[in-house]
Amino acid sequence: MRTVFWEDNQLKMIDQRILPGRFEILSYKDHKSVAHAIKDMVVRGAPAIGAAAAFGLALAGYESASSSTRDLLDDLQAASNTLKSARPTAVNLAWAVDRVMGVADSLKGERNADEVCQCVLEEAQRIADEDVEINKRMAEHGAKLIDDGDTVIHHCNTGALATVDWGTALGVIRTAHEQGKRIHVLVDETRPRLQGARLTAWELEQYGIPYEIIPDNTAGYFLKAGVVKKCFVGSDRTAANGDVANKIGTYMLALAAFDNGVPFYPVVPTSTVDLSLASGDLIPIEERDPQEVLGLEFMGERVAPQNAKARNIAFDVTPNRLVTGIVTENGVVHPPFEVNLRKAVLGERLE
Repeated sequence: MRTVFWEDNQLKMIDQRILPGRFEILSYKDHKSVAHAIKDMVVRGAPAIGAAAAFGLALAGYESASSSTRDLLDDLQAASNTLKSARPTAVNLAWAVDRVMGVADSLKGERNADEVCQCVLEEAQRIADEDVEINKRMAEHGAKLIDDGDTVIHHCNTGALATVDWGTALGVIRTAHEQGKRIHVLVDETRPRLQGARLTAWELEQYGIPYEIIPDNTAGYFLKAGVVKKCFVGSDRTAANGDVANKIGTYMLALAAFDNGVPFYPVVPTSTVDLSLASGDLIPIEERDPQEVLGLEFMGERVAPQNAKARNIAFDVTPNRLVTGIVTENGVVHPPFEVNLRKAVLGERLE
């Protein structure tokens, strides 16, 4: 089943806030509710957010009471601004919305409002379908990096739940497993929202891949002990120089991997590469509600003092010097990233 899909003129999404305890599919009929769902992390993961936002724009088209194409485009532009503001770090969101808006704008003067709405929906569906195909291509390239018997560390969730289907970094692990390679996965909890412990572990159980959940702060121990052979992570935005913005904690994992000579591979569709940003210093970093930290409980009791304050930075940036290679749908990109990432994005031959 897809994480994000269109059915009965509605956008439907798996509610990722309540997994693994419950599995529910929520339905959305307007773009503002989709924007709220993205912000509230009903759906999460850069590719899944992008597809959800594209379908949200399709909903905005059907919401519009405008009879003229020009007025419809004004309504779509307003909706695109609402959707793009929901999560600023994940570049796929803006990329998908801009792509759909580009199609709508190109039809100005050529199609009536109803036809534009239909084309917007078709483009959103195209983005969703392409995501699945791209993930499987990345998985084939990335699986070649995994050897039989490897133990790998994985941070956050990058599986089917983070995409439309299949997954990025976890998709690589899944493909290697289906190729018959014996793999063991150490799953970072990924605090404070525990996407690793809740979502990645749940997915690995579905696939029958052996795993163990570890606290984020034990990754360095296993890397130094020589247990781990590779690290695989995702990305919410990758700059032109190969700096990688990903879920908070990725930078610390990359530092520990580098210090112990363990290869570190982000798995990144080219839609997540932002060639307009020279380095990761320019990537906007989201800070979320402190209650995600302060609301944690242990043994049924609140962890933090009642009057405690917290900072809740959602992402960090791993500098390219710590990155072994970046897996894309067009192949594995190696340094110099400034040259080779652009080639991958443009579909040119990689050296």
